[in-house]
Amino acid sequence: MGLSEAEKTYVLHGVEENLRVDGRDREEYRPMELETDVVSHAFGSARLRLANTDVLVAVKIEVDAPFPERPYEGKLEFFVDCSFSSMITWVLNKMKPQMASSPMNSHMASKKMLAKERTIKMISMDIGLPSSSANATPNFEGRGGEVLAAEISNCLSSAYCSSLSFDLTKLCILQGKKCWKLYVDILILECGGNLFDAISIAVKVALRNTQVPRVKCIDMDGNNVEISVCHDMFDCQRLNVENAPVMVTVCKIGDKCIVDPDVAEEQCSVGSVVVAVSGNRFSTVLQTGMGSLHPLTLVDCLKMGHKVGQKLDEAVKEVLKESLRGGDVGFIK
Repeated sequence: MGLSEAEKTYVLHGVEENLRVDGRDREEYRPMELETDVVSHAFGSARLRLANTDVLVAVKIEVDAPFPERPYEGKLEFFVDCSFSSMITWVLNKMKPQMASSPMNSHMASKKMLAKERTIKMISMDIGLPSSSANATPNFEGRGGEVLAAEISNCLSSAYCSSLSFDLTKLCILQGKKCWKLYVDILILECGGNLFDAISIAVKVALRNTQVPRVKCIDMDGNNVEISVCHDMFDCQRLNVENAPVMVTVCKIGDKCIVDPDVAEEQCSVGSVVVAVSGNRFSTVLQTGMGSLHPLTLVDCLKMGHKVGQKLDEAVKEVLKESLRGGDVGFIK
């Protein structure tokens, strides 16, 4: 439902006075809640809630052949889905006793009951209710959801394509023969604004939560390679996401720029820039929305995105450290 002109004026005046409708200043994020290991049948998973925005990320891995032009690297593929029916299908698939593409099927099968319990718990938290599903938002109607999903997926692929952001060589098993392929599945459970930022953080946490099994080559005859995957769940390695990018959406409202826009603020925005920050550098920049930005305004957006992105990245890293010490829930404030 769109805002009235009076409501838009109220939002605009609040931004100009550096006192937004919910009490935040222009560079302030809403509190986030992060949870890891939410999907038992995935190799890594994370769920992030940012106010009314709720996203779930699960990582699957399989053995594949590397690209001929990149024999030293593994593969990373993103898939974004915001349809309610696909979300239900995905959750039900996680209740199956085995994953066809998983090299650790025997261990995953032993967790069948645990997976069901987690799934029931997730559904009880209103994940599966149509009233809280992403396609209740007008942006997801018709082909709008497909376009947005493709835009997010392409932005993530661009942000992670550089070795300075994510080292794909760590996914190499045998040069030119075998590598790990990571499938990062992203489900938008509810859209309450600022999807890019929420998804980028959830992806980074899910990748850090991913456990990659150790492998060894047991037979090699020409181009035919046979490898053995270690089935010990404790004999695995974690992915290094130290420089994995986080995205900051900077919205132009009136003459000012803000970060972490809610749904109402997004409707008042004349243009937005998504800035992916990796360490102290930009990994990608994407302009969204129908409006255009003056070059000087674009520079201001980039400066704000870089400044806030570095602070956000440090906060995420602190939560990751706590998670590795045994906790599975963290808060970013």
